[in-house]
Amino acid sequence: MQPVEDKVLAQVDRNREELVEFLRKLVSIPSVTGQEGEVQGFIADFLRERISVKVDVWEPSLEELSKHPGFVPVSRGYEGRPNVVGVYKGSGGGRSLLFNGHVDVIPVGDESSWKHQPWRAEVKHGVLYGRGASDMKSGLAAYTFALLSVLDAGLRPRGDVILEYTVDEELSGNGTLAAIMRGYRADAGISGETSSMNIQPACIGRIWFEIEVRGTPVGVQRKWEGVNAIHKGYKVVQAVDDFEAIRLAEVRHPLYPNIREAIPCLVGMFEAGSYPSAFPDKCLLKGSLATVPNEDSDQVKKRLREHIETVAKADPWLRNHPPELRFKGYFAEPSEIPVDSPIVRTLSESYREVLKQEPVVSGRLGAADTRFLNKYGQTPTVIFGPGLTEQMHAVDESVPIENVVNAAKIMALTLLEWCGYTQ
Repeated sequence: MQPVEDKVLAQVDRNREELVEFLRKLVSIPSVTGQEGEVQGFIADFLRERISVKVDVWEPSLEELSKHPGFVPVSRGYEGRPNVVGVYKGSGGGRSLLFNGHVDVIPVGDESSWKHQPWRAEVKHGVLYGRGASDMKSGLAAYTFALLSVLDAGLRPRGDVILEYTVDEELSGNGTLAAIMRGYRADAGISGETSSMNIQPACIGRIWFEIEVRGTPVGVQRKWEGVNAIHKGYKVVQAVDDFEAIRLAEVRHPLYPNIREAIPCLVGMFEAGSYPSAFPDKCLLKGSLATVPNEDSDQVKKRLREHIETVAKADPWLRNHPPELRFKGYFAEPSEIPVDSPIVRTLSESYREVLKQEPVVSGRLGAADTRFLNKYGQTPTVIFGPGLTEQMHAVDESVPIENVVNAAKIMALTLLEWCGYTQ
């Protein structure tokens, strides 16, 4: 296969300039969650005009999604926010491969904090800057050009190849779930999510929660007669920190040797009071915790509830006015496939072929849509992408161009080996 591999790798190099321009265009189109329509139109047009794939564009149905056990509740539907899927029909006799990724990005925040304008897609010293550069438009570009370069090299995959570009990953993952419900599945999958070029058979889960703590209202002039909800809220914040410490002593997973990175648990928002000189009688804490693949999410939720209840019973006020814990907002199950899965082995061998070194096999320090593909889509999926883990949601988000090119090469060779090909 070596001459064929060399031919494909050379084709990726020939397509390098077009690949970079494609990524620049993706990044330059603002696609904050809820505003994915324009970028999806661009991708659909590119697939139709440049790659020999059948293009499916549809708006997921919130009503139908809500009936699925994997559905995550959201505040708005998907009108004007279509999924896009490109399907290359193989010549037959090969295994199918699905590439998955999301087009939505988080808001840029205060643009004055950015040295590189977030929608300009500036390239400087071999690095492309902009919101979504790492998370995860570089992954989309890499697998788009993996298939494109294989076809440009005159090769035809035997197995079907599916390219998914989904919406609403940052808040729910419902876009990928909608693609599964539409029938898209394969013998294996690769998620182009941020992985810093590591091969990641596992991802953590994430659970958002909120805790309401009540005091008692009094006039500020006689504040000693009241119970300050902020003071009680601090106790609950400390309880959450203590819960993390308990988990750090107990939880282990072979793909997460530094468990502190994998299972953060914190209160990230503290809302209290209504006026600077009014007594605060209520506060609302909002936070999240993470889980690893060998944990049961329901059991972790139960343990947090029991821990908060135990702390409350030790406080004279909270004992009779217990904090109200609610699991609300984003929720993602952890997920994994075996490290010796066929797709992991194939991807690892392609990595060695391109980069002449051993890949790092690790667990992803973030949730991923692979949880849907593995659990509901019957598509064992590994995470591998050019985006940098530390650049997820960062100010001046960026990705090295060389990562994107190398990822496209590795994905192209994996596609050939997995699907088979004809010339």
